[in-house]
Amino acid sequence: MEHNILSRVQQLTDEIIEWRRHIHRNPELSFKEYETSQFIYEKLSNIDGMKVVKGVGVETAVIGTLSRGDGPTVAIRADMDALPIVEATSHSFPSKNVGVMHACGHDAHTSIGLAVATIIGQIWKETDIQGTVKFIFQPAEENTDEYGKTGSPYLIEAGALDDVDCIMALHMDPEHEVGTVLIHDGYSMANVDVFQGKLFGTGGHGAYPHLGTDPIWMLGPVLQAIHGIVARNISPLDAAVISVGEIKAGSASNVIPSEVYLQGTLRSYTPSVRKELETRLKNAFSIVEAFGGRFELNITHGEPALFNNAEVNKVLKEVVSELYPGMEIKEIPFGLGGEDFSHMTYKVPGSMFFLGCAYPDGIKRDLHTPIFDIDERCLPIGTAILTQAILKYLLGNAQLPQQYANEEKAVI
Repeated sequence: MEHNILSRVQQLTDEIIEWRRHIHRNPELSFKEYETSQFIYEKLSNIDGMKVVKGVGVETAVIGTLSRGDGPTVAIRADMDALPIVEATSHSFPSKNVGVMHACGHDAHTSIGLAVATIIGQIWKETDIQGTVKFIFQPAEENTDEYGKTGSPYLIEAGALDDVDCIMALHMDPEHEVGTVLIHDGYSMANVDVFQGKLFGTGGHGAYPHLGTDPIWMLGPVLQAIHGIVARNISPLDAAVISVGEIKAGSASNVIPSEVYLQGTLRSYTPSVRKELETRLKNAFSIVEAFGGRFELNITHGEPALFNNAEVNKVLKEVVSELYPGMEIKEIPFGLGGEDFSHMTYKVPGSMFFLGCAYPDGIKRDLHTPIFDIDERCLPIGTAILTQAILKYLLGNAQLPQQYANEEKAVI
């Protein structure tokens, strides 16, 4: 492929780093990415031939499109929102917005997306490549709005993917150093579900517990049952987690309350395990009925599990090997975190890969922590991989993926 991708990326590296640092200094929360989206809009508008639109599905969404003649439509997605975290890093470009921080690498994702658009734009101007490339900059990956939705479903509903044959994305990976990528077929990140429940008794005087029913006492066996679901009801070969994150009850030392509130999260990969966790959780809450209590349970389904298309992954692995022959490719799942890019890979075939970004100093700078940071040497690597993959599809050097890779996914 004669487009000197590594050379082009090298020439742009200083600018990619500056874009990342600018975005890092000016983080904005989900659905409020006004300055960030304007920054992206201006950068994309400077690329010859790029059609740029804002407000697709979400006010702060930005989509740039290069299109010419007949050919495949390939998209990349970059998220742009930050988190409500007080930054505690030691670098020279900390957040200017106190209490808001890019602690999940979206500043890097966005700068890489802009870099890919810039290089594809250069090649577009110099050649007669046929096809369409969409550069989707998505707001609100981290948090939901009042309707319980993140940004991705809104873009899909607005038709952002209606003409797309294939979509790709990347994510920062602070668990591995620069020079490693994670590429995994199938379910690679979790279904994210949340539960809220209440256990009800009659309550009463703390000195006379025998005269009523005590929901705090009932909580004990319920918690034991909840924590035993994954350990004793789910196969050890299936990814699954249930965690209780909050319990509230009572207001005085001598008063037995009439109810206990608890909430937590359920994580899984496959639809069958997702359903099994829900059924088992209801059974765990129902234990209170044997002690004279009753319960309420509400389960809210969040992002589905991220499903990576094997055919897209094949192309990504080929690209990594071509560009960086010595780079380590780990074909392992990414964990039980959630990622709303999953909505997009249910709409069209696609894949997300994890890009090693850890400093080689042994300090853990995990996602969603105040000290999260990246080794910026990962930025040109991510840019080159996505750029080369796009070109493979446009030039006919890679076959477009099929819609689904297994039957279970197809019927969700």
